[in-house]
Amino acid sequence: MRSTARVVGIVIELVILWLTSALALLVLDAVFDGVTLSTVDVDGHSTTLPAALALAFVFGLLNAILWPVVVRAMSWIGPVVLFVLVFVAGGLLLMLSLVVVPVASVHRTVDLFIMAALLSLFSSVVGGVVASRSDTSYRLMQVRRQRFRRRRSVSSAAPGLLCLQIDGLGHEVLRRAIADGVTPTLAKLVRETHRLIPWHTDWSSQTGASQLGILHGSNHNVPAFRWLDKSTGAIAVFSNPRSNEIREIERADIPGLLDVDGASRGNLFTGGADDNVLVVSRMRGARLGGGAGYGSYFLDPSSALRTVVRMIAEIQRELRQSWRQRRRDVRPRVSRGGVYPFVRAFTTVVATDVTVAAVVRDLIEGRSIIYADLIGYDEVSHHSGISRPETLAVLTKIDETIRLLLAVVEQADRDYRVVFLSDHGQSQGATFSRRYGETLAQVVQRLSGVRDHAEPDDSSSAAGHGEGRLYASASIGSGAADEENVAPTDEAVVLGSGNLGLISFPSISGRAHAGQIENAYPGLVEGLRRHPGIGFLLVADPDGGSSVHGADGSVDVGSGAVTGVDPLRHFGTDALEKIRRTDSFDNVADIMVGGAYWPETDEVAAFEEQVGSHGGMGGPQSTPFLLYPTELPDPPDPLCGAEQVHRVLAGWRDLDSDSPTVS
Repeated sequence: MRSTARVVGIVIELVILWLTSALALLVLDAVFDGVTLSTVDVDGHSTTLPAALALAFVFGLLNAILWPVVVRAMSWIGPVVLFVLVFVAGGLLLMLSLVVVPVASVHRTVDLFIMAALLSLFSSVVGGVVASRSDTSYRLMQVRRQRFRRRRSVSSAAPGLLCLQIDGLGHEVLRRAIADGVTPTLAKLVRETHRLIPWHTDWSSQTGASQLGILHGSNHNVPAFRWLDKSTGAIAVFSNPRSNEIREIERADIPGLLDVDGASRGNLFTGGADDNVLVVSRMRGARLGGGAGYGSYFLDPSSALRTVVRMIAEIQRELRQSWRQRRRDVRPRVSRGGVYPFVRAFTTVVATDVTVAAVVRDLIEGRSIIYADLIGYDEVSHHSGISRPETLAVLTKIDETIRLLLAVVEQADRDYRVVFLSDHGQSQGATFSRRYGETLAQVVQRLSGVRDHAEPDDSSSAAGHGEGRLYASASIGSGAADEENVAPTDEAVVLGSGNLGLISFPSISGRAHAGQIENAYPGLVEGLRRHPGIGFLLVADPDGGSSVHGADGSVDVGSGAVTGVDPLRHFGTDALEKIRRTDSFDNVADIMVGGAYWPETDEVAAFEEQVGSHGGMGGPQSTPFLLYPTELPDPPDPLCGAEQVHRVLAGWRDLDSDSPTVS
């Protein structure tokens, strides 16, 4: 009975699209003189309706048959251009339809092409609206299509493992969201089948370090999202595929979490998977195939159209919400103009749609392990705040997506254990530059006396945009994510990763110690340690050790001995252990700057222009969540570090000895 209803629903959708396209043809025929539909006599009345119906039918048929060929032919084009050409290609298909069924006379070719383009635009909008009217029906339609196209079958008694990462969602934010009814699907899981626990990140609380550790079991030598590689004089950036290729950030020599029959979706790294969609480390320019993975999604025209409709809605939503924040003078806040509305639409719509469609396909095909990242919450939190209404609305949409994926899991031939986790949380607060009128780089310039102190710039720098901006840039082949070459000079290189700062001196070979820094830049370390926006500094000692310096005290990293007031007292009991680990990295900066944290308000001051930030220590940014079925063995308590999370997930993956037989 249910299958009959679904078939009826599909038929109704096709009939609606056919009839509305025929109606559009009648209107266009009346508007354009250069194209005239053929008339027939029906009961003594002349009408062009049969010609419109025939042309609309053939156009729809050719669209279904030739669209995959058209998309593959445009596989060198990035998604931005594809959104434009999707309409042009449809217009060309209408021209072909007129050749197949000559039910119109053409007087001016220009009019024909304009008419074809307008009809293509109209049918695209209608098709997108029909497909987007119900996420449930759309996803079930995807399931039916994937079952029909499935090229392999899986015979195994062993359950698969589906890992869904909600990027940037902190444990406490999720707990409040569950209590407040923001995430009803996750709330139901917590109350019935799953257990929710926190885990604790490394010092570098950001997606690059966390995903590298989770997917590959090692994030050694990763001090931040971007850092200066003194050996090459270049800045390595996680979101730059070229950085990964040149510096081998991804640990290809270590068996990854997804090595055997795994799928990586929407991540920075492959995790060892051969099948990757929207995986930054495998993106090469703006191609639709390979790691970008747009091609298979846009083979279905309704997917492209649905995404376009949702993108437009998301852009206007962001513009409206940004205006409302300014009108109400909500603080703290940052600029949300420029390209950000498009970046938000990319992360919350395009990346989500492509990732989810790939996961649907993976579930129907019965893959052994799938790891997917949903990045929308993280990007919106950077600009709107970690638990403000518009951010929680995005979280609710993610919860709805999870509900739909769980429905697909129920329909899959293979049983799946579904695990949810985040890679880090976020901490909120007014930015460093807005609190003190200058950026960290300008503070360093002023204290070092290298050049005259510049006036602060209110516009967000490239580093001030969230990871989503850089992720989107890599996805479409933009140069915005490229690493910078830094010529050795007397001037310090200052980078920010949330409220974690990295100061490096290219003119000093190797890791500079406190004595060398003082000789080259007298008073710099002293000025930084006493700045109210800085919590502590990690600096190498001349004798080979390292120390953490605060305004009124210091800690010896090796022994843990405290002199004066402990600068780490507000950063958690594991703060020194995290610092010790980073201190051992080859890529540790000459001065590692821990931004200030105010426990009374749970706020930080990010060195980037972000309301919600992460990357260092202080507040919820260091405490993401893990939500797992109660049937699975409990992880260690406490669960510390991304590498330990990898071991837990790998253990759950390997619980059952049966291996799938793929045919």
